Amino acid sequence: MTNIPLPLPFIERMQNLLGNEADTFLAALGRAALTGLRTNTLKLSAERLRALAPWSMTPTPWCPDGFVVSGREQPGKHPFHAAGLYYMQEPSAMAVAVALAPQPGELVLDLAAAPGGKATHLAALMYDWGIVVANEIETSRTSALSSNIERWGIRQAIITNAEPERLASQWGAIFDRVLLDAPCSGEGMFRKSATAIAMWRPEMVQGCALRQQRALDTAAALVRPGGMLCYSTCTFAPEENEQVIAAFLDTHRDFELAPTGIIGAAPACPDWLATPHNRSDLTLAARLWPHRTPGEGHFVALLQRAAGEAARLKPAAWKPAPQPALALWRDFVAATFTSDPFANTLLVAVGQQLYAIPEGAPHLDGLKVKRAGVCLGTIHPKRFEPAHSLALALQTSDLHNVATFDLAPDDERLDRYLQGHPLPEPGADGWMLLSVTGFPVSWGRRSRGIIKNVYPKGLRRPLR
Repeated sequence: MTNIPLPLPFIERMQNLLGNEADTFLAALGRAALTGLRTNTLKLSAERLRALAPWSMTPTPWCPDGFVVSGREQPGKHPFHAAGLYYMQEPSAMAVAVALAPQPGELVLDLAAAPGGKATHLAALMYDWGIVVANEIETSRTSALSSNIERWGIRQAIITNAEPERLASQWGAIFDRVLLDAPCSGEGMFRKSATAIAMWRPEMVQGCALRQQRALDTAAALVRPGGMLCYSTCTFAPEENEQVIAAFLDTHRDFELAPTGIIGAAPACPDWLATPHNRSDLTLAARLWPHRTPGEGHFVALLQRAAGEAARLKPAAWKPAPQPALALWRDFVAATFTSDPFANTLLVAVGQQLYAIPEGAPHLDGLKVKRAGVCLGTIHPKRFEPAHSLALALQTSDLHNVATFDLAPDDERLDRYLQGHPLPEPGADGWMLLSVTGFPVSWGRRSRGIIKNVYPKGLRRPLR
């Protein structure tokens, strides 16, 4: 809940649109925002997370893996978050990937993916089988995107940093599903963000709508015939929602609206179009309202491409890692795992880093690729050093000879390790995997009874 008053033009517009319902809506914007989290079903079930979590959670209506957290709890600071057991996500935002409903084995594109909430959800819904291409146009936001995908333990993801027009030109209509979570005026975030209120202007809405129309045109060029395109915003403005979709359908006759299937959502409103249209199909799009549902404002439209010509998928060409690097990896695998968890994956060396690359990736020639698959570790002369991303992509059942050090979430030693401290712990020298309640959270290297801290510095908690 912010202390900045809502802009008068916004209030007047919403009163005009909602009529008698406006007072209830505006009162809801004066209440505190809800905290939500979504289970990482690649690592555990929603039922198990609910049993493990030391706070009260209420399921969201539209996402079986999502919850609203009660009270003033801070799950983002809990060790379970560091282990990637859940993603802190606004409840309404969870509806978007559910509506797009990606299937295992598909090729899926998230065009504006940072910070990664919807991309991680897409991968989970696909059981990490298939490929999620997570693109982010702003270079400064790709680090957060990469960190969240790493923490989620995704093996089958590629992160690109490119203009959407560049992707459309390079790939064409090859994707089974495309998500455009469009940059918008952010009205749906008003009770979470004082900045969103302070930046809002009526002219901002018009400018966003023009950019959204161009972005949606580009996104459409990447969808294969029979494929799905999901358009979403976190704003209430009809100019950025119903009017953008109506304009798109007028010029893209090969697309048609499909039901979103979002439980508890209200239909979009054809009456809010700028000029009279016979667009009763707009009611298939969905709106989530903060005074009706447990979440912030969201708009979701699901569009299916009914006709057109698919582009030919040109696969990425990767050069396999050199034999000395592969030999070091095999030695590490033999000493560590019950079997090679990446046995059927192409391994590629990028500088000193060894990566497991997703099979079936589209060609990436000339694109800025921030991450492809999983970074397994660093190749040093005569030794292999495992990467943090490898730890988070594992299950403890993958391990064999390597020592594990499992700690309870309230164990002071775990807290100290996540702050960057070494830990005294007798035992054999070598790599070991630290876990919390059985879920990997980091590597450690034991030498002479001391577990040396290799937890990434950028993730460490403030020292106390």
